[in-house]
Amino acid sequence: MRIAVVLIGRNEGARLEASLASLSGQGLRLVYVDSGSTDGSVAAARAAGAEVVELDTMMPFTAARARNAGFAALSTDLPDAVQFIDGDCIVVPGWIDRAAAALMADDSIGLVTGWRSEIYPEASVYNALCDHEWHRPAGEITACGGDMLLRVSAFQGVGGFDGTIIASEDEEFCQRLRKAGWRLIRLAEPMTRHDAAMRTFGQWWQRAARSGHGFAQVGELHPGYFARERARVWVYGLALPLLAVAGLFWFPLLVGVLSAYAMSYAKTVQGLRTSGMDTRSALHQAIFLSLSKFPNLIGMLTYKLRKWRGASMQIIEYK
Repeated sequence: MRIAVVLIGRNEGARLEASLASLSGQGLRLVYVDSGSTDGSVAAARAAGAEVVELDTMMPFTAARARNAGFAALSTDLPDAVQFIDGDCIVVPGWIDRAAAALMADDSIGLVTGWRSEIYPEASVYNALCDHEWHRPAGEITACGGDMLLRVSAFQGVGGFDGTIIASEDEEFCQRLRKAGWRLIRLAEPMTRHDAAMRTFGQWWQRAARSGHGFAQVGELHPGYFARERARVWVYGLALPLLAVAGLFWFPLLVGVLSAYAMSYAKTVQGLRTSGMDTRSALHQAIFLSLSKFPNLIGMLTYKLRKWRGASMQIIEYK
């Protein structure tokens, strides 16, 4: 099986250099797609021997657009499969060979992914939140993140990624793959190590707002997907706060709202502990998971406002 790599990035700096280094020496064709970096990323990619595609800065940047451009650059000599990697990730040694073997073993599999983990989960609670987010069961799955080994015929069959989606574009792509009859598999294997590089509350807030934008945009394209996430945002991010304001004039209502938040927090803590997290970390992380409904709401409303205005879907950056 012939495999190529499409690596995308924007101002990743040393993270990109580490990502490029993790792919060297494997004899793989490597295409790097840059989304308007100003930090020397393009020069670093060329120095590492990658083919470079620089996106037109006059059009909105999205990860989906970058991945499509990277795939298009391979059109002169298409491989059998493409490993997509984000520029803030390093590839675990041996991953591509293991993923290729799984893909070759079953023609019904369109996509193979594995386990991503954070390089520095101890650096901040925000990095730790990401590390927990990446831990998902192995086996047949409904969706995955942007790190994936993808069969070329599957990519072509669904028309690639939707370049207008600014967040959760990978999950939207996976829904179309599944609807086209392809199976998606997560191996119980380490795949990539990610550097979220989130050190501040503001970064976390922006990332959560971006997620909310994805909930709304992808949920509109696939109504059954993200339905639970959207419902929770509307309830805990909007409806209950409005009731709390009304509760200022009727105390029992305010007590009821606060009780609803408390029960939700307790349920989140229990869920984290059930997943194997220690009590102290669960109590801490559950605070942010509870708070996330507010930036999620901002992201969802941002999408709806943009659509109403007919405005382009600009990326929401957190680093």
